[in-house]
This record gives sequence, structure tokens and C-alpha cells, in this order.
Amino acid sequence: MQTVPDDIPQTETPPAASTEEAGQPESAPALLAARNAGGIWLWIRDLLISALASVLIITFLYQPVRVEGTSMLPRLEDRDRLFINKFVYRISAIERGDVVVFHYPRDPEKSYIKRVIALPGDRISIDHGVLWLNGKRQSENYVPEEYRDSRSMTEITVPEGSFFMMGDHRSISSDSREFGPVERGLIYGKAVFVYWPARDAGVVH
Repeated sequence: MQTVPDDIPQTETPPAASTEEAGQPESAPALLAARNAGGIWLWIRDLLISALASVLIITFLYQPVRVEGTSMLPRLEDRDRLFINKFVYRISAIERGDVVVFHYPRDPEKSYIKRVIALPGDRISIDHGVLWLNGKRQSENYVPEEYRDSRSMTEITVPEGSFFMMGDHRSISSDSREFGPVERGLIYGKAVFVYWPARDAGVVH
């Protein structure tokens, strides 16, 4: 009820609207709709942030590539799809055993994927398919017997700033035995994870 001063006669007046009625609070369906709209906006915001983060990660850290050929069997098969890390070698050194992607020295428009066998300054030779590194025989457990060959190569010293690359399928691989050590500037990524097909999915070792 409204209040009036005592010196004014009171007359019958319709009851005033209650505070809740005067404020005209939203009905339950309206509140629910507003909450749903807010939830949809949050979902869209999170989706956009995730998409932006994915673009940044792919642009600056990871890049999907497709394997063409069988020179890295048995781990990598023809048409396998994998991610390469494009940033890792900015903060860490290339190591023996890394599987890397690089521009083919004789045609930089092409890319090769091979394993790093020797580092700058290493002495490397091959005797009927057996790898010798700095005077020590290497077992190379990642190369199955059926993928080995009997080629030989006289000892060389890998030049500074270059790396000696070989494919795991030695009998068919075109690698540093043919085109020589690969300069550091041609290497642009480290193979890290196969994502397709599912049967091949996993970390690249």
C-alpha cells in the first residue's frame, strides 16, 4: 500500500502493484532463454579461441606432411600423414637418429624425409652395408635385416654445418650416399607423430 500524509483524507484506491509486479521480473522461460544464449556465446568464443590456437600451433610449431615413397620403411609407409615440429631445432640441437624433413639439395622444391646418421665432424664409412661411425661399428636396430643392402662407401668426414642422412630402407633409399651431406639450412622440421592411417599412428622414433 502507498502511504499518504495524515492531513489528507484517505479514499479507497486500488491497491498499488507490489514491488515484484512493478519491476516486472522476467519469466522462467525468458531467464532460461537468456542463459542458453549466454551459453551459446561462450561455446562460440571457446571454439574461436581453440581454432586460433590451432592455427598458431600449426603455423609456428607443427606442420602436417605426407610421406611419398617407401625409403623410410618399416616405420613410415607411403602416404602416411604425420606432423613435423618446425620449432624444435630453434631451441635444441639436431641429434643422431632424428627423423627429419629437408629440402632436397639438388632441387629445393622437393622435400625428403630421412634419418640423421652422422653430425658435423663425424667420420663415417660403410662396409658392405655395415655402418661405421668414428671408428665404431653401429648396430642400427631400426633397420630390419631384409631392408639392408651390401653397398660400401669410403670414409668421409661430415663438413661443419652439414648432416649425413640415410633412409631406413637401405636397399632403395636415395640419400647422402648419393647426394652427399645435407646443409643445416635445408633442414626444416623433425618428424614427431604419425596421425593417419590409424594403424600407423604413433610417435616417430
